[in-house]
Parts: sequence; structure tokens; C-alpha cells
Amino acid sequence: MKILVTVKEVAEIADDVEIEGTEIAESALQYDLNEWDDYAIEAAVQLAEAGDDVEVVTATIGPERSEETIRMALAKGADRAVRIWDEALEGEGLLDVRVRASLLAAVVEAESPDLVLTGVQSADDANAATGVALAEAVDYAWSAVVNDLELQEGGESVAVHRELEGGVEELADVSVPAVLTIQTGINEPRYASLRGIRQAQSKPMDVQNLAELGLEAADVAGALTTTDLYEPETESEAVRWEGDASETAGQLADLLRDVGVVEG
Repeated sequence: MKILVTVKEVAEIADDVEIEGTEIAESALQYDLNEWDDYAIEAAVQLAEAGDDVEVVTATIGPERSEETIRMALAKGADRAVRIWDEALEGEGLLDVRVRASLLAAVVEAESPDLVLTGVQSADDANAATGVALAEAVDYAWSAVVNDLELQEGGESVAVHRELEGGVEELADVSVPAVLTIQTGINEPRYASLRGIRQAQSKPMDVQNLAELGLEAADVAGALTTTDLYEPETESEAVRWEGDASETAGQLADLLRDVGVVEG
């Protein structure tokens, strides 16, 4: 059995934001593994540990810088990785859901996995759409916002629990091959051990460009363009007082009277 996990490197913005044109300055960014994808990796590794002859492959769209993040996924138990990058992608800038789904679909077609696990969403764009769009692109069955899963005997279907609105949970059997988008809380992602980190350095990482995926630059021309980027103006200020309750209660009362929340 083969499980493909899509992995995204996301940027966290420092307290002091620096904007250069329509992008945040690289000096203000720190990169890490997307939180939702971390749970997807753990779900895949647990399935591999519970079964026989299960291979876990990760797929990432990202420049060379992202290899450090990918190695962390390998250190947690994935067997090998595929990294997609091309000069056309670097020039494209913002990659929309359709483009990401097209790139990952090419990897799915090449790898023919039984299961594809993605995070429900990414911490940067938060579209929560790539997994379902990927399923449509490769004509796989799918289930979104999965917070529990169990591979059925024979491996022909997966029993899943889905988190719906209003606290409702749906139980369903999904035929394999399938794409599942994984919700946080489905498991407890493991830390990468020192041994795992060392082993990750020797695990295969295949870097593929558009031509190797059977795609052209026109296939990754996105429909989204960043036209402006700016820091929003602050309309109010926060007031903080130091001290215990007896010292700050009076100051709070004075403030509430000054702004008209309470009288007298």
C-alpha cells in the first residue's frame, strides 16, 4: 500500500512586519511545517506502523529552502519525498488552489497512491480547498475534515469520522483510492527524534520540474494576483496596567467612565 501526504511549508510573520512592494520582506518571515499537514503525516505513519508493506511518500511544492521542512517530515517516519519546483513557479508568485491541485495531481498520477492525505487547510492561505480540488482532478473518492480514520480489512475502504458544523459528526466508509483532508486533533504528532533526523538525511528526495511532470508554464498560470499589500491602520489602542486587582480595579473603572461605558 502507498500513502501520499501533501506537505506545505508555511511562513510565520515576525512581530515587526516589513513590506517590500506586494510581498512581506524575507527578513520578517520564519518557515515551518504547516500544522494541519503535521497531523496528516502522523496519520500516515501510524497506518504504516500498523500494516505490512506500507510506503509513505510526501509531496511538496516549494523551492530549495523548503527541503529543511520536508526533512522534518522524513524524520517523523515518511519514507521518501517529492519536491516540485520550476522557474515558472518562482515567477508566478501566488499559487492558487487550481494550480496547486494540478501540480499535485501530476504527482498522484505518477505515484498511483492508494490514499492521499492532506491537511484540512494551510495556516497561511486558509483556503481549505486544495485537498478536495485534488480529488476532483484525479477522480478519487474523498472525505473532508476527517478527525478519525481506520483502514478496513482488505484495504479497499477507509472508515472515517467527519467533523461537521454544529458539533455534528458524520461516519462514512470511503472507497480506496481516496483523498482525505485531515483535521487537527486526530492524533498527537510525534517529535522528530535525533535518530530520525539523522536517517532523514539519507532518505530519497526527488526534485521534479514541470517538464518531468508533463506540464507546461501555461498550466500553472494562476488566476490570482496580489495588487497591494499594506498594514491596516489601528483604530483603537489597548491599555494595560501592572499590579494586582486592588491596584488596577480603580484604573479600569476610571477608563470605563471616560469612554462612556459606565456612568458616574
